[in-house]
Amino acid sequence: MPLDPQDTLSRLIAGRTDELVELTRDLIRIPTVNPPGDVYTDCAEFIGRRLAARGFQVEYVRAEGVTGDSDRYPRTNVVARIEGGSPGPCVHFNGHIDVVPAGRGWTVDPFGGVVKDGKVYGRGACDMKGGIAASIVAVEAILDSGLPFPGALEISGTVDEESGGYGGVGYLAKKGWFSKPRVDHVIIPEPLNVDRVCIGHRGVWWAEIETKGRVAHGSMPFLGNCAIRHMGEVLHRIEHELIPRLAAKRTSMPVVPEGARQSTININAIHGGQVENRDGLPSPMVPDSCRMVIDRRYLIEEDPEEVKGEIVAILDDLRRTRPGFDYDLREVLAFLPTMTDADSPVVRAVEAAIAAVLGRKAEHVVSPGTYDQKHIVRVGHLKDCIAYGPGILDLAHQPDEYVGIDDMVHSAQVMAMAALDLLRR
Repeated sequence: MPLDPQDTLSRLIAGRTDELVELTRDLIRIPTVNPPGDVYTDCAEFIGRRLAARGFQVEYVRAEGVTGDSDRYPRTNVVARIEGGSPGPCVHFNGHIDVVPAGRGWTVDPFGGVVKDGKVYGRGACDMKGGIAASIVAVEAILDSGLPFPGALEISGTVDEESGGYGGVGYLAKKGWFSKPRVDHVIIPEPLNVDRVCIGHRGVWWAEIETKGRVAHGSMPFLGNCAIRHMGEVLHRIEHELIPRLAAKRTSMPVVPEGARQSTININAIHGGQVENRDGLPSPMVPDSCRMVIDRRYLIEEDPEEVKGEIVAILDDLRRTRPGFDYDLREVLAFLPTMTDADSPVVRAVEAAIAAVLGRKAEHVVSPGTYDQKHIVRVGHLKDCIAYGPGILDLAHQPDEYVGIDDMVHSAQVMAMAALDLLRR
């Protein structure tokens, strides 16, 4: 009697639940914190050793020369590939190995991989080491199932996604690792919930604004020109003029959560006056520079030039109307919004697998923040790319981050079924 592919894969993965949990815990215990980019090589080699033992051809690719790369903090990526029994397409699972700093507020060890109440806790548990582990177990299940497949399967563990992805997928995409004919379909196991197919993301524009002033003695500020006061007026304009306008901009993109279906702006950082890591007391000085980093997220209906123009208009008006005001504006990064066609092969394959595993219709969503799909589409010119993985999006970067064990099992089953479907088409 011929094997039923879906039933075979589902049973194999369910039987490896403990192995999936232990793999997730092992990954969490490698503290790949970004910044600065700790122990990337250790994590890449951990993944590489496991896949090499299963017959994958493993390559390590260091993104030499990118921002952040150094001999102390090398930007080490791992890419593993295994060929099927005949020529065909390639399905690639890409996961970022870097995690954000743990921060305060944890009730468990953020790098302990604690298991309780059906969850694995730790920094990166949902974003996205649980997803990486699920994709590895999914691919291994295909290999162990005895089900023949054409083409090739690839898994990559890449760096720096949390800081733009330039040392990871961005670098690899420039080198041809995410383009046809090498790769045809990409699934990125970001935490978007197990019944959702994420087809894209909003646009992003980061910029640094510097207001300029003139130093003077702090007891006689009228002889100087306070750059921090100038920045305060910029903040006032953003708060009272720009933010209300952004809140009125709505999108047809299925962005989640609901609050992200409008345009947003976040103040990432402000630095002004004397440095904080000094020894001793500060001196009385009027600050001549203040820098602010803004994070503007925008919608597919918006013109990127208008997004920038809204900030420039505020700054230019202040230059005209506020005595002594001057500024510099520097773009930090910019990525266009992107959405994969809802009828594309990878979307349809994952949809069908979700229906088979969970017994309900998949929801199409768009991420509020960018992820590495931006490089695959923009640089690799590969449009058949989505995000799908275990984990609750709202838990990403939070204290006591966790991933549900059942969600990891279900997502691994979905990924395995979808990959086999795409290969056999």
